[in-house]
Amino acid sequence: MFLVGVISYRMTRGTVLSKDGYFLAGRGLSAWFIAGSLLLTNLSAEQLIGLNGSAYGYNLSSMAWEVTAAFSTICMAFFFLPRYLEGGFTTLPQFLSDRFDDDVRKLSVILFILGYGLVTIPSVLYSGAIAVLQLFNVPELLNVSYEHSLFFTILIIGGIGSMYAVFGGLRAVAVSDTLNGIGLLIIGLTVPLLGLSLLGEGSIAVGLRIVLTENTHKLNAIGSPSDPTPFATLFTGMVFANLFYWCSNQYVIQRTLGAKSLAEGQKGVLFSGFFKVLVPFLMMFPGLIAFHLYGPSEPGAGLASIDLAYPQLVTDVLPAYAMGFFLAVLLGAVFSSFNSLLNSAATLFCLDIYLPYKNRHGGTSISDSDVIRTAKYASMVIALFSFIVAPLLQYAPEGLWQVIRIFTGFYNIPVIAIVLVGFFAKQVPALGPKLVIGFHIITYGLIKFVFHDLIDLHFLHLYAILFIIEISVMLLIGRLYPRKHFPECDPSLSLVSLRSWRFALPCSLSLGSLVIALYVLLSPIGLVGDTHLLFWPINISLIFLNLIVWSGFLRKHLWE
Repeated sequence: MFLVGVISYRMTRGTVLSKDGYFLAGRGLSAWFIAGSLLLTNLSAEQLIGLNGSAYGYNLSSMAWEVTAAFSTICMAFFFLPRYLEGGFTTLPQFLSDRFDDDVRKLSVILFILGYGLVTIPSVLYSGAIAVLQLFNVPELLNVSYEHSLFFTILIIGGIGSMYAVFGGLRAVAVSDTLNGIGLLIIGLTVPLLGLSLLGEGSIAVGLRIVLTENTHKLNAIGSPSDPTPFATLFTGMVFANLFYWCSNQYVIQRTLGAKSLAEGQKGVLFSGFFKVLVPFLMMFPGLIAFHLYGPSEPGAGLASIDLAYPQLVTDVLPAYAMGFFLAVLLGAVFSSFNSLLNSAATLFCLDIYLPYKNRHGGTSISDSDVIRTAKYASMVIALFSFIVAPLLQYAPEGLWQVIRIFTGFYNIPVIAIVLVGFFAKQVPALGPKLVIGFHIITYGLIKFVFHDLIDLHFLHLYAILFIIEISVMLLIGRLYPRKHFPECDPSLSLVSLRSWRFALPCSLSLGSLVIALYVLLSPIGLVGDTHLLFWPINISLIFLNLIVWSGFLRKHLWE
């Protein structure tokens, strides 16, 4: 952890003297830093514990949250990122202000900051602290109560994570994320290999054969209606949830807005998509191994809770001398999500609330040093607030995951709906987004808190229904009250090269093919039961399609 801090400091000295330097890493992030930071921002303790627990208790259906995100990274690379960089935007609300008006900007900032401050940041801290407590038995180690050890762990994690966001800005966040990502990759490969060795009594090959041939229903990624992630949801609400997260969520897209060029941004986003396809092997396969080692999660058998699958496996397979490295990797993953959220919340406050207010009422130009100082104060206030809220999540009656699901739903669908309309329907006036935000908050709140007993609908299907309604409302308003003057993007506002990466298209094809091949493999057509006749024709067709496209692109560019 100290080594990561030192390297991050040395690589970021002198880069936080300007607004762009602090909030967007000087618009100089390369593809590897973007990919590493995106991956670590997305993956944290809740994935390590939750995804492995889901694989242990159910099957691989929950991999949909990770794997299908690859299609959203393709959308980001081709449709969203070029438009963001073309306008030289620093935040998503800035884009909404240019496209609609300043009131839409304010409403979106309020949604983001309330969501981050009340739920997302505290939940990252809380889930990280819970993982540390489970794995290292902190109450017994320090001889204190569970509540005190929880608060102490939250304070330590939040305090260290805050230093990157407060003092180093986005570049320090991105550098530390990438370094911690290397550690996560090492642990992600080591734990399943050692687990297979334990299962196979010293032989990795024997352990792998057991996982692939016994209880093959556990390998099924095609979720039934009773599974955590029904397969049908992949084509309804999950599409829009992933589009929001990867294409319009400020704390995720901020590192892509800091790309040194469109080509580097596209590389970084697509590389992160390839890593997402690996997530089932790194963060769900250990759960399957735990099932074969410890038995099913039933009363009197196996583990007391499915969430204990990964902690128990790590305790059993990692030697004592490696646990410190594992703790550093685990905390690094938590730091990544926390400091990214903190940096983005401060960015939204400074650039979309503080600066517009000062410009309206101050009349004088505000120096970059004043803005950065305000951002640091804002980060510290938000961090302190999250330290207070995070421990309270242990008293949530429906559990942490239900809290996250419910409250994220208040802003994710209207934001992605408004962004898409902003891109493709120029005639829609600002009245449309304002009505949609109000409609969504009221309707979603009523369904989740008042009529939840009457409306038995999976929340992802609810996302899709609300999305369609809200898009329809905005298009109708655009038809009834069309905008007279269409905002046009000024190419001179772009601060980086907008030339696309020449291999973006074939890479996207390969990424999409991998997603399809993975679902074919982990289904009744593939490893679940007997291999179906369609298995080889589907995969061979995907291989030939990729060979044809790649050979055409390589021949064209080598000739040039």
